Amino acid sequence: MLEPSHNDELPAIPGKRYFTIGEVSDLCDVKPHVLRYWEQEFPQLKPVKRRGNRRYYQRQDVLMIRQIRSLLYDQGFTIGGARQQLTGGANAEQATQYHQLIKQMIVELEDVLDVLKAS
Repeated sequence: MLEPSHNDELPAIPGKRYFTIGEVSDLCDVKPHVLRYWEQEFPQLKPVKRRGNRRYYQRQDVLMIRQIRSLLYDQGFTIGGARQQLTGGANAEQATQYHQLIKQMIVELEDVLDVLKAS
């Protein structure tokens, strides 16, 4: 399975609709120039481009970047191997994204619970 081990240490994804390249860089612990390179190498990454060619990533893009990061940095895949893993394992990819979303929801619900307990 494509379980990202280091992604547990990354910050929680805020409940926003769009993220700038700088925000995604911080959320995924990857430099902006690496993100731009990955856009060329992985067809799954297609951030919305607005005025001035500014990139705006959505939550699924952030999850995909975290998955790519895990494949390359944690699991030792090459760019080609990671690309093949992502295209060949569509069901595993979806399962991993759902798993990450569920983890994120649990963290957010625990935060809400802490706020309610403090009230």
